[in-house]
Amino acid sequence: MKQIHIAGGGLAGCEAAWQVARAGGRAVLYEMRPLRQTPAHKTGDLAELVCSNSLKSEQANSAPWLLKEELRRLGSLLIGEISPRARVPAGHALTVDREIFAAEITRAMEADPAIEIRREEVTTLDANHVWIIASGPLTSDALAQEIARITGSNRLYFYDSISPIIDAESIDTSIAFRASRYGKSLDGTADYLNCPFDKVQYDAFLDALLAAESVPAHIEEDRPGPENVRYFEACLPIEEIARRGRDTLRFGPMKPMGLTDPRTGRRPYAVVQLRQEDARAGSYNLVGFQNHMRFGDQQRVLRLIPGLEHAEFLRFGQVHRNTYINGPALLTPTLQMRTRPEVFFAGQISGVEGYVESIATGLIAGRGAVALAGGQVPRAFPRGTAMGSLAAYVSGADPLHYQPANITFDLLPKLENPPRDKKTRYAEVCRRALDALEEYLCAHV
Repeated sequence: MKQIHIAGGGLAGCEAAWQVARAGGRAVLYEMRPLRQTPAHKTGDLAELVCSNSLKSEQANSAPWLLKEELRRLGSLLIGEISPRARVPAGHALTVDREIFAAEITRAMEADPAIEIRREEVTTLDANHVWIIASGPLTSDALAQEIARITGSNRLYFYDSISPIIDAESIDTSIAFRASRYGKSLDGTADYLNCPFDKVQYDAFLDALLAAESVPAHIEEDRPGPENVRYFEACLPIEEIARRGRDTLRFGPMKPMGLTDPRTGRRPYAVVQLRQEDARAGSYNLVGFQNHMRFGDQQRVLRLIPGLEHAEFLRFGQVHRNTYINGPALLTPTLQMRTRPEVFFAGQISGVEGYVESIATGLIAGRGAVALAGGQVPRAFPRGTAMGSLAAYVSGADPLHYQPANITFDLLPKLENPPRDKKTRYAEVCRRALDALEEYLCAHV
């Protein structure tokens, strides 16, 4: 069997390498860090999480849960084995300690004799190899140019953002209170710290936010102002949300629903939630507070949040450019290029958004690449599964209006006679998807 060459040691690349090794193949995993860093990464660890430490909801019968449950049943390393070891409290969300998560994955990759790690940049794609391109949204310029050459198209892009992280000891817990929305958490504990606003405080914060100076776009054609930058709609900087109306933040990342301030016994006018960042609870990130303010303005504006008046910032929010291909114009449901089937794409560069979605495409590409290298025809996952529906979107959406997607129930086939009750309807979609996955596994494994 040919070696499978994987460009990129992020979530998708590591999951792909693991799947190749489990199937009896040999993987060559390329990662240019730490020899060449990106604008957003901080370490040389494989699978470093950049934007957030949340892998989204574990609420049963939700779309994010369904995708993770399918991955667990398919033997995912990152979701099935590593994430439980690195988990930190965050209500119904699967949230991990970034350092433990990346370190555990790095150890697993380094310890596997079927995986060879090469710390070098990929700049050309040898047509004699089977490739998985999992270079992520921060693909180097040289590899991006090579991808543009083989795809015959210009790269697409949008701007993405990361949230600030603060030192836990600098949070005023006489103001910030511990609670989960509506008291919901997996083990009954209150997993979030909540910074409550009254109307006067909210208005002052909003005025300061709107007056703050932004970091200029670092792509020439996106200048002169942030209004020209093409953001991903599901990950907008807070300034962009605030520009849509004075109450937009209160109905978005600062919504106070399901929370009661113990000092007043009432629901706050608005709230900022803080989520534990590491296992020792030494730091917290500001949930949904990705932004592109200059660092000095970030410190000044974010210290207007009640309870964060003396916040010490371990990392400020940032904006970076993400690269992805036009999947519907280029890929099949197995994530192979139509014109060069020995090349697979996985992760955010394939046109998915989200950590778990990246892991899922890594698994799909890894299994497909092993089949191809072994002289077999790669099989697409059933359309009725979350895995199959995600791949179907990447390969079959409208190429003229393509946007990266998270997993949602809208991507899965509709029920013929859907129950009126939403919970019942979602439970049936999940049952049907998991049944389809089990049938697929029985037939092909």
